[in-house]
Amino acid sequence: MSTFTVIAHRGASGYLPEHTREAAALAHGMGADYIELDVVITSDDVPIVLHDLWLDAVTNVAERFPGRHRNDGRHYAIDFTWQEIQTLWAHERVLDDGSPAFPGRFSPEVALFRVPGMEEMIRLIQGLNQTTGREAGIYIEPKAPAFHHAAGKDSMATVIRTLAAHGLSRREDKVLLQSFNFADLRRARLELRTEFQLVQLIGENDDGESDTDFDYLRTDAGLAEIATFAEGIGPSLHQVLSLGEDGLPIVSGLVDAAHRHKLFVHGYTLRADRLPGPLTDFNAVVRLLAGDVHLDGVFTDQPDRVRAALPSPG
Repeated sequence: MSTFTVIAHRGASGYLPEHTREAAALAHGMGADYIELDVVITSDDVPIVLHDLWLDAVTNVAERFPGRHRNDGRHYAIDFTWQEIQTLWAHERVLDDGSPAFPGRFSPEVALFRVPGMEEMIRLIQGLNQTTGREAGIYIEPKAPAFHHAAGKDSMATVIRTLAAHGLSRREDKVLLQSFNFADLRRARLELRTEFQLVQLIGENDDGESDTDFDYLRTDAGLAEIATFAEGIGPSLHQVLSLGEDGLPIVSGLVDAAHRHKLFVHGYTLRADRLPGPLTDFNAVVRLLAGDVHLDGVFTDQPDRVRAALPSPG
């Protein structure tokens, strides 16, 4: 189990607001192998670390910039400058009605955090790697390539260029590049010529994440096509593990099929406060994913608890 990869999902987001510098620092201290960064682009072409295309769920943007929303009521990061975004407070994720998305986590009413730039997060992780002597990698997703392309911006190229500016461009650098967009991930290899290991995220065809045919990608032919340019896949946990009517786990064949094509598999997202179905024992779920399911790693909001739950090597 020593090779099981623990990926801090948006940092140590079970303890501090997601994608803040503080959450990334805590994840590093908790021993995460990788710290995940989602990246979107501002109106003045600055890559920032943010999961959604809009700022509403994790900042006070509506209060700070009233009237700057689009017709859907959301304030999109791409409509704001980096200087404007720096004036916002970042907080724990909330739902549309303002209630906490994860009750019991850090209070969303506490104004202590900011939305970080991608460069800031790279420097933070590199600095902690240097001072601690323990290397945590960067697991990065350029968000919504098609959305950004339609606005005249190239999120994939921007991310690759920004990493290179900080000395990260080689295959041996501890960077994994992920995307739900099959065409753009393949473009990263074939046109942008990145050397990073690539991970094809697997969503559902009806979730609107991209126009990628995820049903096809889960077939043997689809996995074979992924393997022509990428090194891994990132399915959701429910795509690799379901529960029967008796409450017992049912393991799908996706992980083993991916392994036959020499693809590693990192599942998303394991949360101690939102376990799948009737499962209530976090440690048992970790051992199930690393054991019977044969996952190579997992995205998690609680990286410390995953590491502690893994059986000792040997």
